[in-house]
Amino acid sequence: MFTKKKKSANGCTNSNQGAVNMSQEEEKQELKENLERIKHKIVVLSGKGGVGKSTVAVNLAVSLLKKGYKVGLLDIDIHGPSIPKLLKLEDENILGDNSERLIPVLYSGSLKVMSVGFMLGNDNNAVVWRGPLKYGVIKQFLKDVVWGDLDYLVIDSPPGTGDEPLSICQLIENPDGAVIVTTPQDIAILDVKKSITFCGLLNMPVIGVVENMSGFICPHCSKSVDIFKKGGGENMAIEMGVPFLGRIPLDLNITNSGDSGNPYILNEEYKESEAVKVFSSVVERIDNFVKGRK
Repeated sequence: MFTKKKKSANGCTNSNQGAVNMSQEEEKQELKENLERIKHKIVVLSGKGGVGKSTVAVNLAVSLLKKGYKVGLLDIDIHGPSIPKLLKLEDENILGDNSERLIPVLYSGSLKVMSVGFMLGNDNNAVVWRGPLKYGVIKQFLKDVVWGDLDYLVIDSPPGTGDEPLSICQLIENPDGAVIVTTPQDIAILDVKKSITFCGLLNMPVIGVVENMSGFICPHCSKSVDIFKKGGGENMAIEMGVPFLGRIPLDLNITNSGDSGNPYILNEEYKESEAVKVFSSVVERIDNFVKGRK
């Protein structure tokens, strides 16, 4: 974990304890000031792993960038960070400025990216942290990263409703909402419903549900085959009383784009594809949702 140099609080008197408390208040103020420069914060969630949540987060971020917004992408998947790979940034390292703040890695010169993946040193290294350490590094990514003025911060969370999603929601306090990603099959829906319940418990608005891998697009005939069924995400959204944002098909080109670190949405070759049209529609609905809350 990145740490700032602090004075020791060992053996402190009541007076020293007051200084420590003041330091905590200063941290809260720094966090508040940093977040106030970000207009909209969106958390991408899923109760199930393997549904393409990080791929959706990346393509949403670059779609917002294409619309002319200033965008940041924060990866808080501590144990399985995917964002560096999806953006071909695996060899990048985190640098600091003269104030011991962290400089985000830039993708395409303008998308500001931060991930624990930048600090692993080796792709095979495992992060073995308990909850407090994870909370600490997430707080640091919000408080100490030089995000600057952003229109959107897209936050890619790990699967489930554990430490990382809970930490980010508590630290931000008022995120604009969550985008819930699922695949259509029942086993995914069962777990993803829990993410919607999670949002309700934290009073976080659900912007909507994205049904990913909804029908396989054959690379030879371009016909759609419902390998993972179809409509499960939409039915879940109706059942849970939340908006449905759209269906993204299972397209081999999306997979290849992710593996090569070139976001699908930016490839001119696919600009007329069904998936690009859906991503564009999803981003438009997200944009309208958050602007409608102000």
